[in-house]
Amino acid sequence: MATNLRQRFQDFRYKQFQKLELNQIQEELNAESTLDLSYIILIVSSCTIATFGLLSNSAAVIIGAMIIAPLMLPIRGLAFGALQGNITLFRKGLVSLCVGTLLAVLISWCLGMLIRLPSYGSEISARSEPNLLDLGIAVAAGGISGYAKLEPKISGSLAGTAIAVALMPPICVIGLGLAQLNWSLSLGATILYSTNLLGIALSCMLIFLLAGYTSMRRASKPLFWALGLTAILLLPLGVSFTRLIRQAQLSTNVRRALLNKTVTFQRLELLKIDSNWLANPPEIRLNVRAKEPVTPRQVQLLEAFVEREMGQPFTLIFEVGQVEEVRREVSN
Repeated sequence: MATNLRQRFQDFRYKQFQKLELNQIQEELNAESTLDLSYIILIVSSCTIATFGLLSNSAAVIIGAMIIAPLMLPIRGLAFGALQGNITLFRKGLVSLCVGTLLAVLISWCLGMLIRLPSYGSEISARSEPNLLDLGIAVAAGGISGYAKLEPKISGSLAGTAIAVALMPPICVIGLGLAQLNWSLSLGATILYSTNLLGIALSCMLIFLLAGYTSMRRASKPLFWALGLTAILLLPLGVSFTRLIRQAQLSTNVRRALLNKTVTFQRLELLKIDSNWLANPPEIRLNVRAKEPVTPRQVQLLEAFVEREMGQPFTLIFEVGQVEEVRREVSN
């Protein structure tokens, strides 16, 4: 029965994946991994757009840069070259990837030094705290990329878009962090970039292996290295993921405590609550509406209450919109 199942799997794999001859896919990946003028132009343009989008805190502009980013091309060549033991293809992909990465960091650093914003927005800070969710995104994007290369019906731009989402923005954040000498920002973005790079390469390898372009015996060593390097990043990613869950739980508990256990919020209407976990102590910004003003004494008492309930201090910042009743004049 095991032999029958193995034969069915091999037939399925052949029908689903064997779209391109080995020589053909090697030639295409070799061309995609070559460091040429077109590749440099795409790196410069995508990095410039992404950096301006990050500085202006514009998600739409960042997405535009993601679409044209070419970094996925040498990653596929690098992954295929490692599986096949093709040193030339592996070296081409590695050189193109390193040159593109260093060039993007240099461009973003120059733009950061030129513009010199006093502080960065949420789009930049969001890419400095990677967690296990980012690894999952990278693995999924790499799988799409590998399958798109083997399946002619899928447009190549689909894979490029999916993978560029995970690569170009964190590279630009590295340069922007260096421009401000913000080492924690650059370190977080570097971990995110490394996580996405390894996740993409690993899933590409698995797709190429599943497609039958190499044997498990030949692929075991590069897969071992890819899995080992990815495993090293699991510790910081796991810590960040645990912290993310705890922060979400704390935000929910703070909101519940303020609404249900305080007299002050019985006469306030809470419109929005935001948390800033980078501050020390963490800041809770509350947007409320009230008929009467909120006094500093009330804020102090609420902070003391939250600290007792949560077991750690918080800074409460109220944004109060006054509610005023207006009626028509009554004529005599």
